[in-house]
Amino acid sequence: MKLVITMSRRFGTGASVIAKELSERLDIPVYDKAYIEQQIDDHMYDSEAEAIRELAGNPCIILGRCASDILKDKLNVLNIFVCADKEDRIQRIMGLESLSYEEAKEKVEHTDKERAAYYYEHTGKTWGDVNDYHMILDTSELGVENCADILMQYFEKLEYI
Repeated sequence: MKLVITMSRRFGTGASVIAKELSERLDIPVYDKAYIEQQIDDHMYDSEAEAIRELAGNPCIILGRCASDILKDKLNVLNIFVCADKEDRIQRIMGLESLSYEEAKEKVEHTDKERAAYYYEHTGKTWGDVNDYHMILDTSELGVENCADILMQYFEKLEYI
């Protein structure tokens, strides 16, 4: 099966680490905002959506960009949402970006607000609604380091890989 994984995430959850680990294990690329924007001439949502549909013609992992909604009718797509407790996310960003508590808190809140607004603007849906995803991973409970293992076991059990 040509598995395509979409991964939406709250800021600071470690989702990019999970995506990188899965990418290495499954030998498939990860595409994020920067990559997708490089593929298009303008920054219009319709252009991004078309680029995402083209990328999903082959196995890959797509981070954000409303990919879960853009690809919602595809049978080979697994939509994942990665969340974590706010305090854990703040601490993670403090460590990764050498920010103070207040700076990291502001960055977490601002980025989450931007992502929610972007998702709503382009889909009319609430970002993070459990009904839009096949799986929710809470890295506060599961640990960032365990999520790729959990997903690999799931893929093997369902014979996706």
